[in-house]
Amino acid sequence: MHRGRTDSYRSEERFYDDQDYYDHYQPQDHDYYGGDRRTSLSSYHLPDAVTKFITHLYHSINNREVSEIENLYELRYPQLSKDYFKEERWPWEIQNIVDEPLFNTLYRELYFRHIYAALPNSLTFSDRCNSYSNYCELFNMILTSPEPIELTLTNQWLWEIIDEFVYQFQSFSQFRRSPKLNSEELAYIKDHHYIWSVLSVLNVLHSLIDKSNINQQLKAYFTGENAENVAGEFGRSPLYKMLGYFSLIALLRVHSMLGDYHLAVKVLENIDLHKNTMYCNVPACQVTTYYYVGFAYVMMRRYADAIRTYTNSLLYVQRMRQMFQTKSYQNDQVNKQTEQMYTMLAVCLVLHPQSIDESINNVLQDRKYADRIVRMQAGDTKEFENCFLFACPKFLSPVPSSLEGAAPEHEPLQIQKTIFLQEVQQQIYLPTVRSFLKLYTTMPLEKLAGFMELNEATLMECLLCFKHKMHNIVWSKGVSSLEGDFQAGSEVDFYIDKRMIHIADTKVGRRYGDYFIRQIHQFDELAKGLKSLRF
Repeated sequence: MHRGRTDSYRSEERFYDDQDYYDHYQPQDHDYYGGDRRTSLSSYHLPDAVTKFITHLYHSINNREVSEIENLYELRYPQLSKDYFKEERWPWEIQNIVDEPLFNTLYRELYFRHIYAALPNSLTFSDRCNSYSNYCELFNMILTSPEPIELTLTNQWLWEIIDEFVYQFQSFSQFRRSPKLNSEELAYIKDHHYIWSVLSVLNVLHSLIDKSNINQQLKAYFTGENAENVAGEFGRSPLYKMLGYFSLIALLRVHSMLGDYHLAVKVLENIDLHKNTMYCNVPACQVTTYYYVGFAYVMMRRYADAIRTYTNSLLYVQRMRQMFQTKSYQNDQVNKQTEQMYTMLAVCLVLHPQSIDESINNVLQDRKYADRIVRMQAGDTKEFENCFLFACPKFLSPVPSSLEGAAPEHEPLQIQKTIFLQEVQQQIYLPTVRSFLKLYTTMPLEKLAGFMELNEATLMECLLCFKHKMHNIVWSKGVSSLEGDFQAGSEVDFYIDKRMIHIADTKVGRRYGDYFIRQIHQFDELAKGLKSLRF
């Protein structure tokens, strides 16, 4: 190992065609940039519990013991990380314990993930590059094998491999704009432009989707046909099928971060988001899916669909809350995305008021959200901006930015924020217009103009804007979430005859049955809990 020396990579790139669609990167052994931070077995005595864990995990994977793999990965690994590696890294070299290429690559994926999650201050430029190299090795093994590899992992583990892959891509995309990069690191990025590039990440995700035939399987599943008939040799393998499915969700996330919201939702056109399916068995994946689909709807001005998506997801989180509490590694991510969804739901309800589930509405009545809603209804654009900045994903540029830095107004976040605030500014008077229209059945134009302290020409613009903005594309049927029909979403409608505004209340009466049914279910659950208690 040499200090101050960059890692060396060679890439053997092959381009996408019918026979060979995966760009195969073949990394060399690599030294660590900026000094040796690896923990090897020779540097200190490895605790027996860690040695037994590594050996036990290897044998469990080798013997396809799914329940044991789940226990080791979801419970034992986090506990050992907490007990022995709270302030230091897991050992890098484990060949003296297990010397099997595929397992060692999987272990290194956990090694780097632990650094990103628990030791971010020790994360180096070399760690980022070497983690990319390790992902290349792992995906090369999976995608270039002439037949499905024999590897059994839990769906949770597979999801977190794909989720972490996208997260590290996002992290590197932001890191490369950092002013802390030295001249050697800048030169290395220029010479190795493919490392964590948008193209390489999309290439991996599309390759996993194509290899698994997951879109064909989802189509067959939706139409009631046998998915096995179209799955192919690789698609019948649970490993490839679930990696393909999770890659679709990852594509949704990547395209959302790149600002292409239509394409983000389109990649899920074969997934029926409007009902539970056999694939929805990883809660963190489910919440991530609804978060990004909902945000894409907001940016496409499909507020009714965004409200429905957020409401369904938040109800799902309420039902699964106990599960998130028992699995602490999911808790932080799910809690943050839940807060973000509540915030964006509040924004949508200000821009497009409608009735929602009472349990979700009760949460929004909390002071934390109620004050925000009041300020947004009063036309406070700063509050809209704050809510957007808190609830939006981390935006990235589809084109690598100049390493010398970009103008602040060209930052992806600034671009998306400007687009959102322009839409908000166009609707800034609509809550006030709506509040006056709900009080009358007829009203002269000049009277409403006087109430709003506007001239009649500006008022007519506001009324036309109201008509336009309250008509949105709303999903009604079909598996694709992009489908829909134009529907009026306002609880009041009006027309202007000469200089008189005629108003009709289109609000549907509140349905009390749902409230009583919900209360009955709650009492049933309470009664069951009381019966189970022993005094």
